[in-house]
Amino acid sequence: MKKKVGHTNSEIILVTGGAGFIGSHFIKYISHKYPNYKIINFDKLTYAGNLNNLTGLGDDQNYTFVKGDIAVNSDVENVFEQFNPSFVVNFAAETHVDKSILDPNIFLKTNIMGTQNLLNHSKEQDVKKFVQISTDEVYGSVQKDSPSIEDEKISSNNPYSASKAAADQLVRVAHHTFKQRVNIVRSCNNYGANQFPEKLIPTIISNAMNNQKIPIFGSGSNIREWLYVEDHCRAIDLILHDAVPGRIYNVGSGIHYTNLEITKLILKQMDKTDELIEFVEDRKGHDFCYAINSEKIKKELNWEPEFSFASGIKQTINWYVDHQDWLKEIQSGDYLKFNQKVATEGLMEDFR
Repeated sequence: MKKKVGHTNSEIILVTGGAGFIGSHFIKYISHKYPNYKIINFDKLTYAGNLNNLTGLGDDQNYTFVKGDIAVNSDVENVFEQFNPSFVVNFAAETHVDKSILDPNIFLKTNIMGTQNLLNHSKEQDVKKFVQISTDEVYGSVQKDSPSIEDEKISSNNPYSASKAAADQLVRVAHHTFKQRVNIVRSCNNYGANQFPEKLIPTIISNAMNNQKIPIFGSGSNIREWLYVEDHCRAIDLILHDAVPGRIYNVGSGIHYTNLEITKLILKQMDKTDELIEFVEDRKGHDFCYAINSEKIKKELNWEPEFSFASGIKQTINWYVDHQDWLKEIQSGDYLKFNQKVATEGLMEDFR
């Protein structure tokens, strides 16, 4: 097959896990910025996938949803043969730490074998660029004043982060051994609209709206770095199109809060009292601090986060307050019925 180089105004981009939180934001971002790109959303539609996250794309002729599992080789083979993508961006993953502790096997299957399936077919099709969406959790717990750099030793502490670290190594092998054009993106915690309410920030907002107790693990002293999801999407875009193949990029904001601090901050913004906070037993494999150094992407690709935490969290809170019907659909499971309808009947025009 003739080797592809560069990129044009019309490309086919395969986005795996595009019905999830960050994946759906990335699809909307790409659709808006590159209206001539053909976007293939390949998603298994697990509990965390919600096609309602892609409201507005139903009439877009350049958008196609395909239900499939990256861990099933025949599913991956079919989507590659049907669409012959130029680019692959892999968001598809099992991501919940607690669930990985209860049942590691599905994490190994999806996050490791699924990634290898995608790499195999990307190699066969000679895709222009394969971008692996990883996580800062692969570095393990670090000191806040010693943020991880890209060549830091990987030190995972739970099955989820270990499976993502293993996938990263497979992506590196694809480049060094098979000369595939790949990049790895390791982002800090994202927040924004449409995030599944099992995560910290939507849990805080949802429970506060309903005057329900907000569970905080341990003492709430665990530290996380927070990035608004649109800033992450811009970084992935730059890495996809402009980064030198083989390189790894940390994407972070430099904004750190303890879980307790961020809870109190959001409650204050929502005019709620700290009495809603409820401390619960800490979970296993709970890293104390994640912090990453993002100077590499700033220097090489001229990326900077555009959203302050104050502006990003205000927009996020307002979105959840204005979309309580979305939360109710999640809590009732109605979104799963809609997912099934679209997957079986292809009724994209039903998007609200």
